[in-house]
Amino acid sequence: MKMYNVFLSLILILTFFVPIVYSQNNGDSIKKDLESLKKYDENLEHRLDVLEKEIDDILWFQRVGDVAFIDKIFMTGPPKWKEKNPTGQGAGNPVKFWSYIFIPKDIDFDKKYPLIVFPHGGVHSNFSTYYTHIIKELMHQQYIVVAAEYRGSTGYGKEHYEKIDYGGLEVEDVDASRLYMLDNYDFVDADRVGIIGWSHGGLITLMNLFNHSDYYKVGYAGVPVSDLIARMGYKDQDYRDLYEADYHIGKSADEDVKEYRRRSPVWNADKLQTPLLIHTNTNDEDVNVLEVEALINALKASGKDFEYEIFKDLPGGHSFNRLDTKKALEIRLKVYKFIGKYLNPPKPFKSVDEIRKVIYR
Repeated sequence: MKMYNVFLSLILILTFFVPIVYSQNNGDSIKKDLESLKKYDENLEHRLDVLEKEIDDILWFQRVGDVAFIDKIFMTGPPKWKEKNPTGQGAGNPVKFWSYIFIPKDIDFDKKYPLIVFPHGGVHSNFSTYYTHIIKELMHQQYIVVAAEYRGSTGYGKEHYEKIDYGGLEVEDVDASRLYMLDNYDFVDADRVGIIGWSHGGLITLMNLFNHSDYYKVGYAGVPVSDLIARMGYKDQDYRDLYEADYHIGKSADEDVKEYRRRSPVWNADKLQTPLLIHTNTNDEDVNVLEVEALINALKASGKDFEYEIFKDLPGGHSFNRLDTKKALEIRLKVYKFIGKYLNPPKPFKSVDEIRKVIYR
């Protein structure tokens, strides 16, 4: 019986304690393997983004090439606001990024034409063929368009992705695309420059109007991100992580309220000097209408002259006036008429039927 108990004890030791010791000895190795796998997955995701962007670039030519000369040019913006190694080689150099240029094929290059600066939306996104129909509509009116793939945009690798500066120097990248157009294209009229954007692009639009009012004649902000502090309150932690990443702000809103305010249009509303139109939708599933209402109230409190419209539960939510529906076209026509008052495009749209006839033939 005594031998049996010893034998049983040996079995228990081999069954339960040996694997634990083995696991402890190999824990670091397993952890390293998991970290390596995570890093591989992250790098693969960026490589897939690059592939997706290259495919979408081809689609741009297929879908808009009949009405526009399309180019993609390399330019620079300000240096990064946060350097991993401030004294390393290349630290402090201007940030390089790509921008799309769309030029109507039917213009007279001996004349001057209005410019639309068109920042894309998304915390990490890019200027994709999602905007095909809007670019076509702008081309018909004979606007020149520049769309910056500012720092933090996807499709250009991990390094560009991690240069993100939401509400910060990305705003200056977009303005740098405006300046590039004026410096390099004689047929762009410096006195007829407007800026339009939706969502995060709406935030960039607003911040450019606030910071560079002398350069823009008019602006349109659709469903604009307006208050990052409020936004951090109603979004989940996965969303907040995009801002709290070490390479980005690196702190939560409650840890650095001042920094999040600096990047929020609602806290800069007193700077507005440019004609502005704002649209929002009460059933927006991305930018809660409370953000835009706060912006509208801040502009009113500052005594600013601007126009706005709050739409009630229109189909499409966040994308309500970027759809191909008749209602969306009616609202975009309002946008075109508003900016057209200040930019005077050669071929303005007069009706939805005209837009349908020309663009959706």
